[in-house]
This record gives sequence, structure tokens and C-alpha cells, in this order.
Amino acid sequence: MSERQEGFMAPNLSPKGLQLIPNELAEGVYGLMANKLPKDNNGLVIGDKAALVIDSGITPDVGRYIQEIVSSITDRPILYLANTTFHGDHTFGNVAFGDSVTVISSRLNKASMTDLEEEKEYRSESMYGDPGFESVTAWRTPDLVFDRYCEIDLGGREVQLWHFGPGNGSGDTIVYVPDAKVAWVGNFLRHPGIPPMLLAGDPVGYARSLRSLRATLAPETLVPGHGPLTDADAAITYMLNYVEKIGLDVAERRAGGMDLRTTMTDLPLTDPLDLATVVAEPEPGEPERFAKLMRSNHELNVLLTYRWLEATSPVGAGVQRG
Repeated sequence: MSERQEGFMAPNLSPKGLQLIPNELAEGVYGLMANKLPKDNNGLVIGDKAALVIDSGITPDVGRYIQEIVSSITDRPILYLANTTFHGDHTFGNVAFGDSVTVISSRLNKASMTDLEEEKEYRSESMYGDPGFESVTAWRTPDLVFDRYCEIDLGGREVQLWHFGPGNGSGDTIVYVPDAKVAWVGNFLRHPGIPPMLLAGDPVGYARSLRSLRATLAPETLVPGHGPLTDADAAITYMLNYVEKIGLDVAERRAGGMDLRTTMTDLPLTDPLDLATVVAEPEPGEPERFAKLMRSNHELNVLLTYRWLEATSPVGAGVQRG
């Protein structure tokens, strides 16, 4: 859905001031962590013969910057680039990677990468005046797609790509390194206390996808597309509780005749992440901006859930836990 509530706050994803800090999570496995929240994180997995990069940044310049970081870490050639989502902040940098690099994502993500100008317009608020989109003139789509599962051999290291169902988007892709128990989850999961953006507008489908991930994989560390590294079990538990609760709470109020605006007021965000617990010395004003962004995301989720119920459920029908 494209509807947004009045006063929606777009996240600041401008590459201005972006630094990606390599964090070695296991031998040859790196989270490339943004120095400022909520800018995009990336990833690097190194095998004996090749390297795989996770997500490519919001502009071609960021894509080139990622490759510079990789070259400072390893001499293995980048042969694969995995996109966790179709969103431009994760994929506009695809064009910076050479023809020898195979771009991989879910079939549904590729199907969403059809209208570059529309995607640029949708992401433009998140550039906060940065002119970087002037260089985004082409959108490189995945060369290789999969429906449920894809396995990549980097030489002595296996990387798995999974699609468990809709979450933030229809084609969310999880990149998992089994021997390191590390997963890159894009917009599908975040650190506990940071609400998602339910852009697919379906808390029931989201919960089903989360359960499928938990039943299939055994990650210990998650690298979200935005925000700090997180414990996998804690993040999955938080997100399941969040999407189930928002579905049940909105359904209950709508069934009782409460209108959308009142519902949004009646369901404030509870237990948001305290920025001081993940950032030692946040910049002046950053905690307040981050708190506003989290509240804005939550209000958008209430709106989308309400609209989804209007489209799929008669008044009086509830959302069942299960």
C-alpha cells in the first residue's frame, strides 16, 4: 500500500556522511554496519574462491564504496550480489557492480523492480535533499531468481538464500551463512524495540513468514537492513509479538466501531528501543529524531493494518492468533 498517515516521517537514508564499518562476525563473514542510524547496512561473505555482497546501497556511488571496502578486506573476487528486497536503498547500487557479478534475489523482488522513476519518487523523501538520485539512471534487476530457496557455493563456504513469504514486502529475501549462524534479513527483521514498516499491510502473513523462518533456520546473529546487530531469537520473538498484537488490537477496535484516526491515537507504541542502549554517544537531537521515526513507523502500521482489515474482513471479524 502507498497510503501514509499525516505527518509520516521518512527515514534519513541519504548517503551523506555514510561510513560502513566492517564487523567480523565469524571468519570471513562481515556485517558492514552504517555509522548512523537508520542508514543501510550491508554484508560480505568470503569463501575460498569468491565473495558475496549483501545489498548494494542507495546510489551507484555507494555500490562502488562497498566494493572498495571489500577490496580492502579480501582479494577474492565478488562474484555474487544478493538483494534482500527490491527497495531502491538496497538496490540502486546494483549498477555499480560489473558483468562478472551475478545479482540474486527472490522472483517476487525482481517482479517489483519495473518502474525506476516511481521507486525514486517513493524513496526521494529519504534523501533529505541529497542530489544523489541524479546518478540513478538505470535499475539493474536480478540475473538469477528463486522462489523459495537458493544455495551458493563460494568455495568451502555455503550461503543460503530463502524466501519465507511476505513481510515488509512481498519478496523479502534472507541471506544465511549456516556455518557462522549469521543471517542478513533486510527489512524483514530489526532489533527488538524498533517496529517494522508493514508496507505489505498484512500482519497475519507476516507472522506466518516469521514462524517459517524460525522453523527452518537456526541463526544466532541477525544483520538488519537498518539498525544495530541483534540476537536472532530476541528479534524474532519481538517481531512476532508485535505483528500479532497490532493485528489483534486493531481488529478489536475496528470491530467495536472505532474509526481509523481514533484507533491510531488509542494504540501508542509501547517499549520502543532506547537509542542509548545501542549508541554510546548519540549526536545531539538524534535520540529525539529516532524516537519520532519509531512512532511514525508504528502509526503507519496501524493505518495499514486497519486498511487491510477493511479490504479483507467484514466488520466484527477478528484476527486469529495462529
